[in-house]
Amino acid sequence: MATEPTTLDILERLIGFATISRQSNRELIGYVTSLLDGAGIGWDLVESPDGTRANLFATIGPATNGGVVLSGHTDVVPVEGQVWSTDPFALCERDGRYYGRGTTDMKGFVASALATALRVARCELKTPLHLAFSYDEEIGCVGVRSLIDRLSSHPIRPALCIVGEPTGMRIATGHKGKVALRACCTGRAGHSALAPLALNALHLGADFLGRLRERQRLLAETGRRDEHYEIPYTTLHAGRMSGGQALNIVPECCEIEFEIRNVVGDDPQTIIADLKDDAEAIVAPLRPAFPEAAIAIDEVNAYPGLETPVDSPVVTLLRLINESREPTFKVAFGTEGGLFQDRLGLATAVCGPGFMAQGHKPDEYVGADQLGRCDAMLAALVDRLAVGL
Repeated sequence: MATEPTTLDILERLIGFATISRQSNRELIGYVTSLLDGAGIGWDLVESPDGTRANLFATIGPATNGGVVLSGHTDVVPVEGQVWSTDPFALCERDGRYYGRGTTDMKGFVASALATALRVARCELKTPLHLAFSYDEEIGCVGVRSLIDRLSSHPIRPALCIVGEPTGMRIATGHKGKVALRACCTGRAGHSALAPLALNALHLGADFLGRLRERQRLLAETGRRDEHYEIPYTTLHAGRMSGGQALNIVPECCEIEFEIRNVVGDDPQTIIADLKDDAEAIVAPLRPAFPEAAIAIDEVNAYPGLETPVDSPVVTLLRLINESREPTFKVAFGTEGGLFQDRLGLATAVCGPGFMAQGHKPDEYVGADQLGRCDAMLAALVDRLAVGL
């Protein structure tokens, strides 16, 4: 009988697939399904509209309601412009650390979840274990939504969800929600020698950025606060501004990409409505001379925050299987956890190997000790599922 691959064996293969967001993850998914087929584990795919990417859902154990979902994403951020000391898509071990793009965010957890599933495939579980692997998480939890749509209409529903994003194996019970937005500023083009006769869209954008900063100041001073976060208030952040064709042309168009990351209690739609009022206040006085003047704000993407009570069943379970007495905390980054909680009603927490401080940067790594702790936690989870939660 062939030996089942270890977490490290699987991680080495996963790192070898350059599954950068918006690019295909089908080779990686093909490798995963081959492992599941070999263990007799059934699986289902939910493809992207163009078929180049896919989510995977698999169940080990009885086809009954309940059970635990281990959720992870298969995509990684790009490596362009980063200087690595090793090949980012070839796993490298050095001094108890495993280097490669995605080792900590978050193929380490995916590898541990797969190795666990293969070990228990032929065991008798009283409560099912589910795997949910998604695509394009790094660009706003895009892929997992169609998987959640599929699960929402499925007659059998899981009960708990563990998102394996890197937390140093601590239990995280929350993260902020996020809305990504675009402000499109419209002015009037003209020759720069006659600039006062035109309407500079970049100037409109600069005025809007000033209003954005003022809204941020008010939120920091008077908005809702959650001291469990490093930044305990809702944040507004402008990440990109573009416009103009040449120095001697007054630009007609300008775009600003910005985001809201909100704590519970601050409604992002209220903030957006306030920003739309601000935008109108900027352009309204200009319309008698420039009727086309406008600042239109459009929502590009959004996902809900995660807010799980510390006495939730998923937190209780994680404390047991992780043998943790550490206090829970909340993470600064977003996850698909809010979608599982919001749309499927699953009690959800975040717990996985590695630290986000090592992610998204050159020489990303996960510690061997972190992978070991994750393997031990999932082994303890299987022991609980074998007798029933």
